[in-house]
Amino acid sequence: MIQGGKMTDFFYWRCSTDLQDQERQILAGKKSGVLEQNIFGDKITGTSDFNERPELIRCLETMKSGDVLYLSELSRLSRSFLGMVNEVSKLIERGIHIKTLDGRLDTTAMPKEITMLIVSILGYAASQELEQINSRCAEGRQVAKSRGVKFGRKRVYNKHQIQEIMSKRQEGQGYGTIARALGMSRGTIQSIVKRESEEVKV
Repeated sequence: MIQGGKMTDFFYWRCSTDLQDQERQILAGKKSGVLEQNIFGDKITGTSDFNERPELIRCLETMKSGDVLYLSELSRLSRSFLGMVNEVSKLIERGIHIKTLDGRLDTTAMPKEITMLIVSILGYAASQELEQINSRCAEGRQVAKSRGVKFGRKRVYNKHQIQEIMSKRQEGQGYGTIARALGMSRGTIQSIVKRESEEVKV
């Protein structure tokens, strides 16, 4: 945001569940000189849609032409090749610069053509890495199953969270709204509500 001829720095972090990764990214943002009130982040997977990231949306809505968006690495924006390219293109069109702390991208120091070439390469690399991770996970599960290991959903929520979810549902709040407020997936919220409702009927 240009204030008195100066641009404003923003930082966006994203992580799935690792608290240490979240703290590491936030600390990196602060060390880069970004003010705490300009640091935004979502606990969500890199393959999630942008409309499922309320803090990223809020961050980008706050930014103006000339501002700089810092990321620890470009994959924090998206692990999807098309998602990464599309979002970076939109930011460039708005006049918003992007800098990654891993030193791979700095749109303040390169023309758009070079920027999009680098973004395409990084986007492809991120999508390939994700495919490899998924492939290794699938192979690991198959090996474990062959050894008799049983898989199932682990309960990652406590009684207080369940009570809060049910209370919000009784207030008429939607699944998506509750999921965003509690940092859970929409599917998890629906499963909890369904299970709790069935237990009440029994």
